[in-house]
Amino acid sequence: MDWTQLLLEQLTWHWEAQARPRLDGLTDDEYRWEPVPGAWNIRPRGTSTTSMAAGGGALVADFEYPEPSPPPVTTIAWRLGHLIVGVFGERNASHFGGPPIDYQTIDWPATAAGALAMLDEGYDRWVAGVAGLGAEGLARPVGPAEGPFAEAAYAMLVLHIHREVIHHLADIALLRDLYAHR
Repeated sequence: MDWTQLLLEQLTWHWEAQARPRLDGLTDDEYRWEPVPGAWNIRPRGTSTTSMAAGGGALVADFEYPEPSPPPVTTIAWRLGHLIVGVFGERNASHFGGPPIDYQTIDWPATAAGALAMLDEGYDRWVAGVAGLGAEGLARPVGPAEGPFAEAAYAMLVLHIHREVIHHLADIALLRDLYAHR
C-alpha cells in the first residue's frame, strides 16, 4: 500500500470533489456575514468585539482564551482565517518551508478572493509537503514544533490536519447555505 497516496486522497478527493467547488463564487458579503449576534469575525482594527483580537494589519480576528462556553458562532472569514493560519500556515512553516505566519502578525485578507487565494496557496504547499514525506517520513516523529504531536508519527499529524480541513470546510458550506436562504 502507498500510505502517502492514501493519506493524500483523504484530503484531495474531498477538496476537489466537494469542498473547493463549494467556495467558487464566494462574495465579500458572504465572507463577512454574521449569521447571529455576537459571531466572531475578521473586523477593522478597533472594532473587535473581543479583548484578544489578533492581526498585524488593518484587520483583526475576534478571539478569547479561554474560549467562551458555548463557543461563539464564527463567520466564513474567521473560519477561512483559521484554516489559512492555524491549520495550513503554521504547519507549512514548521514542516514544509512555508513562510512564517501566526495569528498576531498576519495581514488578514479583506476580501473573499484574497482569502481564497491564501487558502489555495496553503493547501497546495501542504499537499506537496505531504507528498514528499514518503513512507519513512510518515513514520518518523513530528518533533517539538507540534506540542502534543511531538512524539507522534507524521501520519498522525496528517490525519489530524485533514480532519480539521474537512470539518471547517463543511461548516463553511453550511454557512453559505444559510446565507443563500436567509
